[in-house]
Amino acid sequence: MDGPPGGSTPVTPVIKAGWLDKNPPQGSYIYQKRWVRLDTDHLRYFDSNKDAYSKRFISVACISHVAAIGDQKFEVITNNRTFAFRAESDVERKEWMQALQQAMAEQRARARLSSAYLLGVPGSEQPDRAGSLELRGFKNKLYVAVVGDKVQLYKNLEEYHLGIGITFIDMSVGNVKEVDRRSFDLTTPYRIFSFSADSELEKEQWLEAMQGAIAEALSTSEVAERIWAAAPNRFCADCGAPQPDWASINLCVVICKRCAGEHRGLGAGVSKVRSLKMDRKVWTETLIELFLQLGNGAGNRFWAANVPPSEALQPSSSPSTRRCHLEAKYREGKYRRYHPLFGNQEELDKALCAAVTTTDLAETQALLGCGAGINCFSGDPEAPTPLALAEQAGQTLQMEFLRNNRTTEVPRLDSMKPLEKHYSVVLPTVSHSGFLYKTASAGKLLQDRRAREEFSRRWCVLGDGVLSYFENERAVTPNGEIRASEIVCLAVPPPDTHGFEHTFEVYTEGERLYLFGLESTEQAHEWVKCIAKAFVPPLAEDLLARDFERLGRLPYKAGLSLQRAQEGWFSLSGSELRAVFPEGPCEEPLQLRKLQELSIQGDSENQVLVLVERRRTLYIQGERRLDFMGWLGAIQKAAASMGDTLSEQQLGDSDIPVIVYRCVDYITQCGLTSEGIYRKCGQTSKTQRLLESLRQDARSVHLKEGEQHVDDVSSALKRFLRDLPDGLFTRAQRLAWLEASEIEDEEEKVSRYRELLVRLPPVNRATVKALISHLYCVQCFSDTNQMNVHNLAIVFGPTLFQTDGQDYKAGRVVEDLINHYVVVFSVDEEELRKQREEITAIVKMRVAGTASGTQHAGDFICTVYLEEKKAETEQHIKIPASMTAEELTLEILDRRNVGIREKDYWTCFEVNEREEAERPLHFAEKVLPILHGLGTDSHLVVKKHQAMEAMLLYLASRVGDTKHGMMKFREDRSLLGLGLPSGGFHDRYFILNSSCLRLYKEVRSQRPWSGAPETSHRPEKEWPVKSLKVYLGVKKKLRPPTCWGFTVVHETEKHEKQQWYLCCDTQMELREWFATFLFVQHDGLVWPSEPSRVSRAVPEVRLGSVSLIPLRGSENEMRRSVAAFTADPLSLLRNV
Repeated sequence: MDGPPGGSTPVTPVIKAGWLDKNPPQGSYIYQKRWVRLDTDHLRYFDSNKDAYSKRFISVACISHVAAIGDQKFEVITNNRTFAFRAESDVERKEWMQALQQAMAEQRARARLSSAYLLGVPGSEQPDRAGSLELRGFKNKLYVAVVGDKVQLYKNLEEYHLGIGITFIDMSVGNVKEVDRRSFDLTTPYRIFSFSADSELEKEQWLEAMQGAIAEALSTSEVAERIWAAAPNRFCADCGAPQPDWASINLCVVICKRCAGEHRGLGAGVSKVRSLKMDRKVWTETLIELFLQLGNGAGNRFWAANVPPSEALQPSSSPSTRRCHLEAKYREGKYRRYHPLFGNQEELDKALCAAVTTTDLAETQALLGCGAGINCFSGDPEAPTPLALAEQAGQTLQMEFLRNNRTTEVPRLDSMKPLEKHYSVVLPTVSHSGFLYKTASAGKLLQDRRAREEFSRRWCVLGDGVLSYFENERAVTPNGEIRASEIVCLAVPPPDTHGFEHTFEVYTEGERLYLFGLESTEQAHEWVKCIAKAFVPPLAEDLLARDFERLGRLPYKAGLSLQRAQEGWFSLSGSELRAVFPEGPCEEPLQLRKLQELSIQGDSENQVLVLVERRRTLYIQGERRLDFMGWLGAIQKAAASMGDTLSEQQLGDSDIPVIVYRCVDYITQCGLTSEGIYRKCGQTSKTQRLLESLRQDARSVHLKEGEQHVDDVSSALKRFLRDLPDGLFTRAQRLAWLEASEIEDEEEKVSRYRELLVRLPPVNRATVKALISHLYCVQCFSDTNQMNVHNLAIVFGPTLFQTDGQDYKAGRVVEDLINHYVVVFSVDEEELRKQREEITAIVKMRVAGTASGTQHAGDFICTVYLEEKKAETEQHIKIPASMTAEELTLEILDRRNVGIREKDYWTCFEVNEREEAERPLHFAEKVLPILHGLGTDSHLVVKKHQAMEAMLLYLASRVGDTKHGMMKFREDRSLLGLGLPSGGFHDRYFILNSSCLRLYKEVRSQRPWSGAPETSHRPEKEWPVKSLKVYLGVKKKLRPPTCWGFTVVHETEKHEKQQWYLCCDTQMELREWFATFLFVQHDGLVWPSEPSRVSRAVPEVRLGSVSLIPLRGSENEMRRSVAAFTADPLSLLRNV
């Protein structure tokens, strides 16, 4: 048997294996039978051929020679030990000796090719960590070495140097787990190795090294092999160690594991370290090609051009030596080859702009390394940055190199420390000390409860921006420390989450999590407050005014700053997420349970959390995986339903629980004509599953016809309302409602109901109105569904008042509320009309669909107005997916028998009443996507475009396809994306061309060759013109300086929205800008040359005089597509 039991084939192939007799170390004549296995690196012997781990192993590199000694015996001789074996026959002995001699020869040949031969022990590999550990089952400490993807065990340090060990553990099947403050287990399928270190700090270092070995064991060499194809990349760019499997993707050098650790210490602003074997998603084809073109050859010709031999690194160099050398090499640029233009910033920038348009990557590397500005202005508005120039020239490798170096710091000889980050400020001095209970730091989130025994009592001191923890209060040297500047998040789990009643978690930039515990509430609160003050800058001190579950800094994108991420400060308290951004005051908190959307975009390596609440949008990026995953879990939990009361549910805009809204909306669409709706019960198992999913996250549940039966949904709604702990009418007021039902005078009774309604909590009040409104609709169709007011009261009385059905007063309250729905809830005539029309249309469509056997799920019914929004001008029209704005316009004019005369520019406009703006649709624009995006305050109207003739004349007479000039500018500055703007209008210079709209803060001299003023710097803002929507008009509350303005909305491919306002000095200027927008957005086709009277025959399905509406689609699509019918709904019902 050549492998571990149940294991896979070993990575190192076995040369020979079999049974041999071995002479024990004491030299006894009694031989012991051993299973012996020889591979290219080791000779090992086991008690049994089923054992996974050897009793001893001998490194083949340490064997000096093999000799026969008679009687089928042979000796394996090392420098100071001799191992005697006996075979079954002379033939077998000869085979073993030949196999050993062949393995020795191959090992020496490999060693001669490797610089490892110079390290002292031929063929040895430097360990990632080595030292003494206690191992359960052994009397004395063992010497343990973590080498690559293996953990090797030796009796002592001497045998380690001799290459004679006990066994080694392949970490591809290993896992490490903390046991207590000094102990940890290395678990494999075959055995558990229980180790103990001398200190907690040492244990953490061993855990980190073994976890690294596991990661290496599970990695792949495909990328490494491809990058090693370039000869210089086969050796570490810094110390020369062979087969380096790490890289700095911005410096474009391949490095060994030891140097990679020191590169990380330089910070991401100097070196962005990635593994060739583990970070598979990073290594795109472009990046691999970049390393083959640049790599260690070009890298060292620049960075190491002037390294003195005395300062060069060796594979055996100590960590401190490596650190000093790499600081000098990359942070200071001490050994770099200086570019001839070094020191002349303007010339460096010009040279960079020229280099990126060529294939000379080494020149680009040298220019950036000598201080050229990666975002310098190129002087070309079409391609204002080096990256844009490289893209314009089609230089993909240059683009990749520039992207990787966007945030790289320029080497500085006078700087021995990283440049301060943009958010760095002088933090207040905070001092505090006392005993805390601490667990070992972790590299992942704490999923399991940490027992009290896993905590160690430590004396902790917070002072001078450092949290230090000591063995006891008398110790001088700390066991470890956490710098406040490195803290990115402070989290406070609920009480009793772990072994101590109160705990808090500290997350650092190095992706480590520290857990502390205390029993005292006051002491825990004081520690959290002091640590928070130590790492939160004065900018965000408002976040400390209240208790929080989580506090820290995260990269975000919002508002008009979607081009780049910034770092903001956040605190999570209950279901509120508060934010403070660098460029503004504390933002109104996000109500997480009222979110319209909570989603995660991107892949596992680059995740983005998207939060949308009442037209505000926030994008939180996962730059650091550990604390981001903590924030993600906490925000998802806070956004979910927290309990059984109504106010603890996920809520919609109207404070109605989403679970109630989902059920009511589905039954309104699909169940109004279902016989016995609410009286009939659904299947218990399906109802229970549906209710559980709705309670867990109602926002993500979308009920669809055919997937859920109406009786299951109605039963889930009733069960939810019945199970509310406080009830819909609350325990405190329940009796008052029941007593009110006994009042004989109807007016007095209704007045009492109105009084009691006002006393209900806001969420309960909104829910009662929504539910009674729904039941009012249901009873309107009692001829079909057999559920009149009395029947509904019988069902919902006991449900809402949580009685056993014996109290008739509960049913009477529900019956009264339905009968007096309009008066009790102050429903105006317009609201009631729309409600009746909607449900009537739904029923008629379902009847028509049933009669014809067809459904028109792909078309939408839309209300379009002619010239102005009035009841008498509305027209209901079915919108197929292919209909254009021109076709819709002609259809409306045909229905109204409106003739088109010459120079009548009839156009369909999208009108936004809230923004007081309108947008003429382009004649070829599809209407259906616009309908999907219309809000409740928007509508479509067909009218004449009064400015079109003047715009066409301007376009015909102008020269060129660009426009530039000054306009008044105001941006929507709500920090989370949208909301009430602040600030005023300011003069800005704009350039509009076929690709983008650019904003400049100021202008200077005139360019003689173009007639356009020359901008003094690169654009302050820039937007792709194809993604802009331009609306005529600016809302009055913004106090625009002129009456000739327009509103611009930018929506990216990821649906990130920006909005701003522009004002012109004259009406003609406004028309010219708007005409240019249309021209560049639609490739010059502003108006059809020969518009057809009827471009397409649009078949219409009608029932009598009523247009049909769709049956399917989301709830928003259904509401938007419901037509407003003028006929009496009850009379229509009689005709059904």
